[in-house]
Amino acid sequence: MTDDHDGVPELLAAWAFGALQPADEKVVPLHLAGCESCAAEAERLRETVRLLDVPPGTAAADNGSPAARNGSAAVSQNGSAPGMTGGGSAGTSVGSGPAGAEGVLALALRSRPALPRVAAHAAPYAAAVAGLRALLREVDGHGPWGTPVVHDWDVRDTVGHLIAADEQLAVRLGLRTHTPPSRITEDTPWEEAWNTRTADVIAYERTRAPQETVTAWAERAAALLATPEARDPERAAHATTLMGVRLPVADHFVVRGFEAWIHTDDIGRALGLAVPPPPDAHLWQLVRLAVRILGMALGPTAPPVLFAVTAGESSTEWVLGSEDEAVRGELVLDAVDFCLLVGGRYTPDEVPRGVAGDEGVVRDVLERAAALSWL
Repeated sequence: MTDDHDGVPELLAAWAFGALQPADEKVVPLHLAGCESCAAEAERLRETVRLLDVPPGTAAADNGSPAARNGSAAVSQNGSAPGMTGGGSAGTSVGSGPAGAEGVLALALRSRPALPRVAAHAAPYAAAVAGLRALLREVDGHGPWGTPVVHDWDVRDTVGHLIAADEQLAVRLGLRTHTPPSRITEDTPWEEAWNTRTADVIAYERTRAPQETVTAWAERAAALLATPEARDPERAAHATTLMGVRLPVADHFVVRGFEAWIHTDDIGRALGLAVPPPPDAHLWQLVRLAVRILGMALGPTAPPVLFAVTAGESSTEWVLGSEDEAVRGELVLDAVDFCLLVGGRYTPDEVPRGVAGDEGVVRDVLERAAALSWL
């Protein structure tokens, strides 16, 4: 490589991660010493790496588990249960932002590792929190806090919603409620409680500076990740009912990761910044939980459908519905598309899919998956 200015920007992300090739290790620092624009960008990238808790010199690793990502396991899902997290109104446009926005922020988010300080069940939430912190730093630098995001929320309102959303698990684990005091009582129906608390927190946060809202959210997220339940699988194995669904606390942490990623993607799309999907290992955790709840929602008497979820070259299969009759339809969805469907960012008509057999029973599965979204 030469010390040409045009060549250095392409190496700055690698420099920030401490992953330069030996031939470039001397050239890049020499260029940064004499180029203010590249030096400023390099410092911003290194700060993003710090926010993501990626130690310089640590190569980004593939977090996927072959056991979790490969093979085909037919599993019947039985029982009944209410909704799954995700969020938003169906029909929202999807995607990771325009191709021109694919840049260093996306690289940093894509390269984030699982954080070793928490157990596996809390790792998707920890990574999503780190990714949103990095994205919000971009917002703070440019000031578009009033950009519409989803529903009638702007960027700050969306962060306020996450404060309210995290609160129910936080309080159940012994953490204090957020200001203002909650008006929710034990006998308040969960839908009403959810909407009321979100509205109250957003209204309060609108009286404060955006950075105060971000700080409050980040402190709550850090406190959740510091609980014994985030670090000890045995402590997280006990079940509790939150927002209408009874799950082990470990699964509620996965739900928190699901929602944090969905809303990070919402903010990224609103601002034209590319937000990549979760790392493979985390993505499959979200998928498995969503499939389990989808199977519970369909119940044991629904016409059986062979449901396959794919991610790259990996694929996993489940049989949803009745165990007592032959499969009547087949449905194939990409893992990210499935999560966006459950998260309310695709409608059943919009989501890309592969279908075989009885289209009616497959349609029922798609509609039930979309109906799981209530955020």
